[in-house]
This record gives sequence, C-alpha cells and structure tokens, in this order.
Amino acid sequence: MTRGVRGATTVPKNEATVIIENTKILIEEMVSKNGIDPLEVSHVFISVTKDITATFPAKALRKLTGWTYVPVMCMTEIDVPNSLKLCIRIMMVVNTDTPQHKIDHVFHNQAVNLRPDLTEKVGE
Repeated sequence: MTRGVRGATTVPKNEATVIIENTKILIEEMVSKNGIDPLEVSHVFISVTKDITATFPAKALRKLTGWTYVPVMCMTEIDVPNSLKLCIRIMMVVNTDTPQHKIDHVFHNQAVNLRPDLTEKVGE
C-alpha cells in the first residue's frame, strides 16, 4: 500500500542555502516521525510558491544518505491570491502498512497554518 506523507515549510528569503537547509530539516523530520526508509519511497513531489526561484529544493533530498535513486520532481504551486508566500510543500509517496490516520504530517514555520487538522491527533 502506498501512503502520502505531507510536509510544508516557509523560508524567510529566496536564497539557495536557506531553501536547501529548511527543506532538509523538513524532510528529516518527515522521515524520522514516520520511520521512512528511502528504499520504500516511490517518489517525492515538491512544490514551491512563485517567489522561490533561487534553487531547486530537491537538492536537499540529494544530501541525505540513501536517497540517490528516489525520483523527485519540483514544480510551482498554483498562485492563489493572498496565499502563503515563500512556501515549500512536499508530498512523499511511501510504501507502508501504516494506516492513513497514523501518518504524521509535518508543518514548519508559517506553514503550520495550512493544515492544522493534519497535525492534531484525535484525543489530544
């Protein structure tokens, strides 16, 4: 079974080192919280808002051990008026037996406002 693991973050500025570092931190937490083995990852989609142009956030994933052969694609998010700026979103598709409601989605910085319902667990 495949499951999507969501993650998102914002960056303070459109600068390559900032984009890569924030993306790396986000991916590492997504992997840690969900016990993800890169050999079980089908593919990763990374979208960015139109104001992120300094580098491909996928470069962050390539800095992690074991992720060389995981297919990754970057794309631009739909430019909705008044939407969150300087935002990086990740959809990691993973082979797992974990039920959907047990997946830990990870949101950092201003991106916590995107889907608070995904970060709150039933009973908390």
